[in-house]
Amino acid sequence: MTDSLTDRSPNQENRDELTWKPLRLLSFYRVILAGLLTVLFFSIPEDSGLGMQHHNLYAVTSIAYLLFSVVAGFTARLRQPGFELQTVTQISVDIVAITVLMLASGGLASGLGILLIIAVAAGSILLPGRMAFLFAAIATMAVIGEELYSPLFLNPPGSSAYTQAGLLGLALFATAAATNLLVRRINETEALARRRGIDIASLAKLNAHIVQRLQAGIIVTDHKNHIRLINQTAQKMLNQAGIKEGQPLASVSPELLARLNEWRNIAHTDQAVVPAEIGGTKLLPHFTLLGTADSTGYLIFLEDAATLAKQAQQLKLVSLGRLTASIAHEIRNPLGAISHATQLLEESEALNDSDQRLITIIGDHTRRVNAVVENVLQLSRPGTSAPQQIKLQEWLEKFADEFAHSGNCLPEQISIQVTPPDLEVSMDPSLLHQVVWNLCQNATRHGAQEPSTVKIRMVAKTSTASRKPELDIIDNGPGIDPENADTIFEPFFTTQSSGTGLGLYIASEICENNQAHLDYLPVPEGGSCFRITFNSSLSQAVSSYA
Repeated sequence: MTDSLTDRSPNQENRDELTWKPLRLLSFYRVILAGLLTVLFFSIPEDSGLGMQHHNLYAVTSIAYLLFSVVAGFTARLRQPGFELQTVTQISVDIVAITVLMLASGGLASGLGILLIIAVAAGSILLPGRMAFLFAAIATMAVIGEELYSPLFLNPPGSSAYTQAGLLGLALFATAAATNLLVRRINETEALARRRGIDIASLAKLNAHIVQRLQAGIIVTDHKNHIRLINQTAQKMLNQAGIKEGQPLASVSPELLARLNEWRNIAHTDQAVVPAEIGGTKLLPHFTLLGTADSTGYLIFLEDAATLAKQAQQLKLVSLGRLTASIAHEIRNPLGAISHATQLLEESEALNDSDQRLITIIGDHTRRVNAVVENVLQLSRPGTSAPQQIKLQEWLEKFADEFAHSGNCLPEQISIQVTPPDLEVSMDPSLLHQVVWNLCQNATRHGAQEPSTVKIRMVAKTSTASRKPELDIIDNGPGIDPENADTIFEPFFTTQSSGTGLGLYIASEICENNQAHLDYLPVPEGGSCFRITFNSSLSQAVSSYA
């Protein structure tokens, strides 16, 4: 196994923690041990008891062991050769060298046998599993061999020497087993900690992602009022960009710091949230205490007061819409009764001209109120949309024929121009029919003064700017007063006493609900132009991806 000294990925760093770094520590320990054994022998040979049975053997072995320790330290640093080969070689040399030194110093009585336990424990840590018990077996056989070979240099040992050798061998195997179990538990714990660390890091990234994309502004400060976290929404609300962590809150927003200090002074109790002018924007700040007394932080929520007011207004409009729909539904029954009674009175022969005139007024206003009710109910219960691909040239020709034969105008008063002729749009045909019919009826009602002079042009083309299909409904009437141009799509706006003011509003809502848009454009030469801008058709979308 060879590792590069320059490439350091996270996996390699973790592998170093379990392999090369412990091996280098073992090499450092070996150099110190060999140095001490050598220095003690040559400095105080008689008092140390080292090499007392075989002086020359101890001297040669200790010097050789010291040299090997130095060389092993360099090879561990260079990572050459591989880790497993170095570990097996170094532990084996440790066992042999310590056994020989123990033999030259009087056997087990010298006390050097304890160093074999350290060597076996180190081997079990570096190469756990079967190799750990192999080191214990090698050390045990070395101890027994030393006791069998020692009579060549010592007096014949008693039975206690073999007993000590057996006990030392048992201790070596127990050390290997205990160390192996301990290493396994440590590895499992480290693997679990690593997985938990990955989960925590992933959760931290997820939290940061969520915080950055919250609609509310988030600011976290420490006890010194330094910013520790701020999301993009808060920076936009404060009209500042590039706010960094650790920046004082006072330098970012003195007004917000003043509100925070005010909240602190009332012992963190709840208080009515009052909008404040912060960073040029009216905001609603909320404060929450974080941490403990030793390390206090604060969480600041910022909400845009204008957005909250708009949301509240939307809720009111929704409630009002439901109420209006309910009222409209209840009006239909008495309105129908009034209309029916009016029709019966019209059939009476006893009415004079003035009464007949009053009956006509009642009928006209009844029908007008009924139209308002129908429009309100249509807004409150919109139908489902089923978009289809519509060929505008063919569809507009059929529509113009139907509109003309309904008595609104003559066929020659409507002109159609589609460029290119095969232009298609995507929309529900029935809803498009309702919108175009409403716009054409407005053209006949509010266009030229004489019905015979009304001209309606329907021009369809592809916008050069947005590349989206457009349909223009153009009349030759007087046009719309510029003062009213911005309000014609509002509900109940009308300039005619007989109108409901809901036609254009409903047409605009239908377009918006079908990914289209209705606009009014003044015509320089006179008249009005209502433009329907469609979403890109299905065929255009497919071709754009091709």
